[in-house]
Amino acid sequence: MTMAGNLRRVTGLGGVGGLRRVARLARRRPRVDLSHPARSPLGSSVVNCVTYQGGVRAPHGGDLVDTVRRVRRNGHGFVWLGLHEPTNDEFAGIAELFDLHPLAVEDAVEAHQRPKVERYGETLFAVFKTVCYVEHEELTATSEVVNTGEIMVFVGQDFVITVRHGRHGSLGPLREELESDTTQLAKGPSAVLHAIADHVVDDYLNVIDAVQMDIDQVETDVFAANGARADPGRIYQLKRELLELKRAVVPLGRPLLDLADRPVRVVDPEIQAYFRDVSDHLLRATEQIAAFDELLNSILQAHLAQVTVAQNEDMRKITAWAAVIAVPTMVCGVYGMNFDDMPELHWRFGYPLVIGVITVACWVLYRGFRRNGWL
Repeated sequence: MTMAGNLRRVTGLGGVGGLRRVARLARRRPRVDLSHPARSPLGSSVVNCVTYQGGVRAPHGGDLVDTVRRVRRNGHGFVWLGLHEPTNDEFAGIAELFDLHPLAVEDAVEAHQRPKVERYGETLFAVFKTVCYVEHEELTATSEVVNTGEIMVFVGQDFVITVRHGRHGSLGPLREELESDTTQLAKGPSAVLHAIADHVVDDYLNVIDAVQMDIDQVETDVFAANGARADPGRIYQLKRELLELKRAVVPLGRPLLDLADRPVRVVDPEIQAYFRDVSDHLLRATEQIAAFDELLNSILQAHLAQVTVAQNEDMRKITAWAAVIAVPTMVCGVYGMNFDDMPELHWRFGYPLVIGVITVACWVLYRGFRRNGWL
């Protein structure tokens, strides 16, 4: 039966207006797997709904309500439901079916949440910030370097609901990778939660490696021969983008440690060891971001120092030329005064002598300034 039939059956079960709207939405629009980049028209909030039993993807049999009932009655397996940017109306029926807490539902729909892990009764609610590197030919003062999105995950004993916001952070390849490892997937919904966390943190490391290349390029430009002419706006832009990355990475540290160290009913004890590994990778990402921030501060200070040195060199050159020009100015100013009794005023060789004195004095000053590096 199609997803439209599933959702219509959900509507019949609960009689909720939100469920009817979800059913109409699924009936109008073809069900496609938005989680895969090649199949993502981004036109439906329903991404996919799959049942797993013993780590193996089960064939569709019956509607969504019957599937959930069967999973709960048998006591094994779980349902993985994926959504993309659902509205309140679209999510209302699903929230009622899986008994999700209203506060968690509000966070999942509204998005723009801080990375966190919260417990609502028997349900675990996790928020992950996804990041991707924005390709650009040349870094400018307005270039976008890091783009962020969000993945919200509801984890229960027999279900996983993922809510994705943003045009990246695809979970399609991750789903396929998990399905190829039946042993890991057989450990239940917590295995999916770990896979998502690991996927998100790996993206952090990939973006950090790409950002490092931009930082290296800026550093090379600043310390080049004409480094004082480099655009400081690029450094500030990198710092702003690095701050965006920092907001996604750093807050996730404490939630991952809690998942790794504190017992949680819906998290398999064997999975906790895997969360420790993810936490270690996140710590590495956090340390690299802190190092990049310090490096950019040093690059900016070095650039400002280069600008100051260049300005000082320009001022020394101006001062030296002013001193050279001051000699003829002074001599011509003295002999330009309208006094009758001035020495050598009517002497035949006075003019050549003055020109010679001016030339020699200017030449001496020029050689002196040139020898001292002022010119």
